[in-house]
Amino acid sequence: MSGSIVVVGSVALDSVKTLEGESKEALGGSAVYFSLAARNFNPVSVVGVVGKDFPAEHREMLTERGIDLSGLKVMPGKTFRWVGKFGRDLSDAKTLATHLNVFKDFKPVLTAEQRRAPVVFLANIDPELQAEVLAQMQSPAVVACDTMNYWISSKPEALKELLGKVQIFFANEEEAKKLTRQPNALRAANTICEWGPSVVVIKEGEHGAVLKVGRKFYVFPAFPLETVKDPTGAGDTFAGGFMGYLAACRGFDDVESLKRAMLYGTVTASFTVEDFSTRSIEGLSRGRLDERFEDFLDRLSVSRGAAVAA
Repeated sequence: MSGSIVVVGSVALDSVKTLEGESKEALGGSAVYFSLAARNFNPVSVVGVVGKDFPAEHREMLTERGIDLSGLKVMPGKTFRWVGKFGRDLSDAKTLATHLNVFKDFKPVLTAEQRRAPVVFLANIDPELQAEVLAQMQSPAVVACDTMNYWISSKPEALKELLGKVQIFFANEEEAKKLTRQPNALRAANTICEWGPSVVVIKEGEHGAVLKVGRKFYVFPAFPLETVKDPTGAGDTFAGGFMGYLAACRGFDDVESLKRAMLYGTVTASFTVEDFSTRSIEGLSRGRLDERFEDFLDRLSVSRGAAVAA
């Protein structure tokens, strides 16, 4: 446990409809997607809450994959539920209903072992709760966090204060621009770094992602897929692949390791969107991830040939 990643976030039952079909009351939540991705590289421990209606088969599946659920609290009531819809623009989720249920009163309490974990990922929950979790940690080596538009609008000052204690920050382009009031992703990343994080990852959906570390930006495309069934959880899965790889190689301060983490995050997310809910990543192995990683690397490789005269 002492070498695990602690993730604090939602565990949910999602109902999603896209042009490729739909799923109802399927396993979801930021902590779930993150954990199923990161566990391919490093042990993961979840802090979250579910209701008494949470299906036993989901708990069994997560446990069978080595994910520690000792910090998953069961409370009287119903599990958090989200209902959403995607049209042709898969970057634009239409929320049809949100039922917080037991998640409304969620007060994360870490176990003694979780407090000693070297890496913590604060998924997109209330920044005040994220800060409460961080206050319980015993000098973690690396703190990473994610957020969403709702918290940027409702608690921007709490979020900015939290960022002063974070080394790695994830956000999509819209969120980053809204948070910083900057016109583009690069200027937004520069501003965020001024607030504290030394590494900023701007997710751009089907257009890939941008990594800001030091004074440089590194640009990565998305893995090419002909069919995307369900983009739900892709961002959390990306973060799980990214953080899982970094935790395994201890490359938090190494630019090359961060760049490889971007690729692992990308390929892990590419599996997620190929089916609804967590179906594609429940049985995902490190071997299959490595195969797609090498395939992706091959597609990106460009030799440094001689310059062509104008």
